[in-house]
Amino acid sequence: MSALALFEVRRGGKASGSDRAFDQGQNPELRAQLEREGVVIVPQDGSFLAAAHGPCEALVVSTAVEAQVPDVAAARAGGVPVLHRSELLARHVASHRSVAISGTSGKSTVTGMVFAIMRGCGLQPGLLTGGALADLTAQGEPGNVWAPGAAPDGGAPWLVVEADESDGSLVRYEPWLGVVLNLGLDHKQPDEILAMFRTFRERTRGPFVCAADDNLAALHKGAVLFGAEPGAAGAAFRATDIELSPRAAGFRLQGQPFGLSQPGRHNVLNATAAIAACARAGLALPDMAAPLAGFGGIARRFQGLGEAKGVEVIDDFAHNPDKIAAALATAHGRVRPGGRVLAFFQPHGFGPTRFLRDALVAAFSDHLAADDVLWLPEIFFAGGTVVRDISSADLVAAIVKVGRDARFENDRAGIAPLIAAEARPGDVVLVMGARDPSLTGFARDCLAAIAAR
Repeated sequence: MSALALFEVRRGGKASGSDRAFDQGQNPELRAQLEREGVVIVPQDGSFLAAAHGPCEALVVSTAVEAQVPDVAAARAGGVPVLHRSELLARHVASHRSVAISGTSGKSTVTGMVFAIMRGCGLQPGLLTGGALADLTAQGEPGNVWAPGAAPDGGAPWLVVEADESDGSLVRYEPWLGVVLNLGLDHKQPDEILAMFRTFRERTRGPFVCAADDNLAALHKGAVLFGAEPGAAGAAFRATDIELSPRAAGFRLQGQPFGLSQPGRHNVLNATAAIAACARAGLALPDMAAPLAGFGGIARRFQGLGEAKGVEVIDDFAHNPDKIAAALATAHGRVRPGGRVLAFFQPHGFGPTRFLRDALVAAFSDHLAADDVLWLPEIFFAGGTVVRDISSADLVAAIVKVGRDARFENDRAGIAPLIAAEARPGDVVLVMGARDPSLTGFARDCLAAIAAR
């Protein structure tokens, strides 16, 4: 939502908005940045029409905004159209030479990689995504938005977007180039997500890039396929000679060597998807190598926060079974001899946790080592109306039952000292969870507690 607001003002438009987190004094840095750039922040009390600077063309809402929120009620009473976030994004997708990246895992990273490659090759792309690019935040930018410049060939400006399937909005987009990365369990059943992917493909105006995975076979005819050895034998873009290290990865694709500053096999697949998309946009593989090698990653995607007393702390957005499995596998690659993974996972939303319960239990049961330790606080709740009929304690009980060391602590504030007391040299502390912007602060609290021990 903040990226859409900034995209409007950076293109010469106007935007105002509200957020209940701002009303509670949270995220002051983001609020200050929005206001510096001309986005007017108002209380979420229905007063936005009076505060608007000029006529209000529409109220744009995220999926999390309920009908009873005062701003929504005021808009309807005032005859102001109420648009879902994806409806506004769809307009930008249709009016640009857009690359839209979807999939149940890896969207933010691949979106960032495509943007970095295109930018490094001089295409001057725009960007609208969820996760902040570290290369942009290092320049004082929010990291998830960039206004496009003129395309070198004189055609429509390029725009790279993250296309979300979690709320069903994916079917609204008509990109020039569509990308589907993978299909796993996340928010909806796989058959429902696959149906959305099929519609997404039908609405793509130009090339379509897809993983060579068997469960995406319905999308393969006429698509540009990508994958990695030992599978994906028929894919046009197939990573080979893969080399994984604790802090980096390397591979070859069509004979061209590539290096990444992000570890993990999943990031090799992410990079292969980005290369395939950029190749269909007309870029040559040798030109992509340097921008991809310089890509600094995405905030909270296996982001190292530092080390204290021989213990490294990593912050990660993992929240579905596939992402948790990838994060744990990569963390085990960082553990030094005699060390363990000390994992923390905060489920978000009672509905999503209920839906993913068995798969989350299986992910931790299968991918935690015997001497690893896992802590879960209570489920993160952002507000609104919801049935609270599940607890993190239910997940912990099921994980303990299969022989893994999982511990429930209702109050998250008390967990950092417990992790610090448990940690020993060689361990990796892995903080996982989505939606809650305070998780990075919690991860830093863990690092501080270890340092002060």
